[in-house]
Amino acid sequence: MVVVGDNLRAMLLRFPERTIEFPRRPLVMGIVNINDDSFSGDGTLDPVASIASAKSMAEAGADVIDFGAESARTNRAAVPHEEEIRRLMPVLEQWAGAVECAAPRDAQQIWPPVVSVNTWRPAVVEAVLGARVGVELINDMGALPDAANARLCAAAGAALLVMHSVGEPKVAHFHQRWDDVVASLERFFHEKLALAAAAGLPGEAVVLDPGIDFAKQLDDNLALFRHLGRLAAVGRPLLVPVSRKTVIGDTLGLADPADRDAGTVACIAAAMRRGGLIFRVHNVDAAWAAIRTLHAINGTRTSAGLQ
Repeated sequence: MVVVGDNLRAMLLRFPERTIEFPRRPLVMGIVNINDDSFSGDGTLDPVASIASAKSMAEAGADVIDFGAESARTNRAAVPHEEEIRRLMPVLEQWAGAVECAAPRDAQQIWPPVVSVNTWRPAVVEAVLGARVGVELINDMGALPDAANARLCAAAGAALLVMHSVGEPKVAHFHQRWDDVVASLERFFHEKLALAAAAGLPGEAVVLDPGIDFAKQLDDNLALFRHLGRLAAVGRPLLVPVSRKTVIGDTLGLADPADRDAGTVACIAAAMRRGGLIFRVHNVDAAWAAIRTLHAINGTRTSAGLQ
């Protein structure tokens, strides 16, 4: 449910063969790291283990499964795009068969879960969309510096998630400072929506992500949570990547990301009140329970939201 003032904002999110309609219960995006250097320590290079993890997340309530083969950590070297594709393809090729043996947690869950691939390289986007293995969403952590990924998504009918950041991916931006971080993101989102539209990708196929922790310091991240409603007012579904983030660790003095799940739930609650519609998490069970409870408290009556 997007709340801007006292109004519910109706939106559609279009994929190749189905459409999600908002307002509805916010979505849970489960993170599957097909790598061995994830910051949260939950990655694996074993396709069988990755598929098992994704299936477990689906059964725990994930509406979206986000498969990624490269850690976003800036203290790790970039993975060659050929290696990224090599890691992704066995998992994507087997996922449809694996999820057939699972079942949704409740009637509100998007089923089968939307298949997302977390990458920023056009070569990888072209490979996974061209393989026709059911990829519906590209999660672009590269901040869409040009129209390439938007054009590829438009040609395939896929949706595109645009994350805010600055500079090259996989490069630390610890010294970035903002005069007004919220206003900067508002401008960024409008610019990227225009860029995507010029590339042939309609607004109804775009998700926006404020990029918590990316080129942002503690106070910037906290400001984004406080003023998230301004970003929701841009008018596209807002994904809030809250899971085990550094902003939580800094606030609570927790060095180990695995200890930050309670803080993650707090961030979900704060973001839901301000218009967050999709939450990218490691602990799907905790996020699903929190979102379902908060949604019930809000008293919003919706259908499953799937056309």
